[in-house]
Amino acid sequence: MTTPSTPKINVKNTILVGLAFMTISAFWQLYEFKIPLILKNTFEISDTWAGFIMSLDNIIALFMLPLFGVLSDRTHTKIGRRKPYIIFGTLASVILMMLIPYAAQTTQVTFFIVALGFLLISMATYRSPAVALMPDITPKPLRSKGNAIINLMGAVGGAIILLLISLLSSKNTDPLTTNHWPIFIAAAIIMVVGVLILIFTVNEPKLVKKMHKDSAAMGLDIEDVDDISKPVKAKNIAKEKLPNDVRKSMRLLLISIALWFIGYNAVTTAFSKYSVVRLGMTESQASLILMVAIVTATIAFIPVGIISSKVGRRKSILFGIVLLTTVFATASLYTSYSPLMFVSFSLAGIGWATINVNSLPMVLEMSKNASVGEYTGYYYTFSMAAQVITPIASGALLQYVGYYTLLPYGAFFIGLAFFTMLMVKHGDSKPLVPKSKLELLDIDD
Repeated sequence: MTTPSTPKINVKNTILVGLAFMTISAFWQLYEFKIPLILKNTFEISDTWAGFIMSLDNIIALFMLPLFGVLSDRTHTKIGRRKPYIIFGTLASVILMMLIPYAAQTTQVTFFIVALGFLLISMATYRSPAVALMPDITPKPLRSKGNAIINLMGAVGGAIILLLISLLSSKNTDPLTTNHWPIFIAAAIIMVVGVLILIFTVNEPKLVKKMHKDSAAMGLDIEDVDDISKPVKAKNIAKEKLPNDVRKSMRLLLISIALWFIGYNAVTTAFSKYSVVRLGMTESQASLILMVAIVTATIAFIPVGIISSKVGRRKSILFGIVLLTTVFATASLYTSYSPLMFVSFSLAGIGWATINVNSLPMVLEMSKNASVGEYTGYYYTFSMAAQVITPIASGALLQYVGYYTLLPYGAFFIGLAFFTMLMVKHGDSKPLVPKSKLELLDIDD
């Protein structure tokens, strides 16, 4: 007699859903690498002001990501709750992206800032809905594995952009005549193709209904939501209250998220300038080192998701924090280019993958299915608030103290997150009770 097995994650569907996050990550990798160099070399803006400008995306996201997370929760169309935002946001962003190389080529700094502002607004309209699509179609116990796949897709997008930067970067050393068009056009093509594939292959309402069916098969509480594809009423969301102990864990987890983003974002945002100014590297060398970190993270995402399902999300995050803190602290000892940097940043990729795979699922574990977009917005509120502060603070340190402060700064704040995470007691996946002893041999998440 065949015993029904616990539903497993659908890798194909999760990869297709992850195309949206892949295109978003491709854009942000381009943004974090090229915009600081354009600000410094083309417009000769100081590090402190450049840090402020680089924080604009996070200031915008601080308000818009929670807003559009909730709006998408309450949206109901024939193609789903999230896809309308993904389609509109991608289209607007690709059009606005083309204004950036034009502004740099014509050295119109005001036009550049205005265009960048509108571009960042358009990107913020669909980030929360795109991320919320994975938990929409994935039962709670499988979301660490789902998030591993989503982050893998994001890493692929980032790695592609860094490879293209290495191949397409202008050999011209004059910043005023550097041609930025090829890489921006390439990034726009990647975004359009990725979202087109998602549009024509992902049936969002059908997959959401399947998630409900799988959750019921697992014996999970579907939280009295008859059809998650229907719009959620505001009054129903307002009634949702976390128990006091869960609320405390949520607050500590969100503080931890803010701390490690303060440290990590400072390093990734300024690494291109840091490499060129302090270590005497070329843009191509710097992009290759970051690409190695992303490729290593990509390889690590799936194993990390599997291991986390066995040892727990919290323990996995604590390990990632220790590893990443150690790597940044020791990498600060480099005073010139060294091949060992590839080893250091490979380990950094593993550390960040371990943190990133598990943090959003821990937040969503404390949510209701009906408010996935809202809690995704909470996650981004704290991660983006951190990224509002850190480019300005780290930029001031770079300008007034020295470029050597960058990696110790990152290590310090990531290390602080270890202590707040120690006090988080909720958010690990709840173990499933197997239907038979045979299922003990096939544990999922």
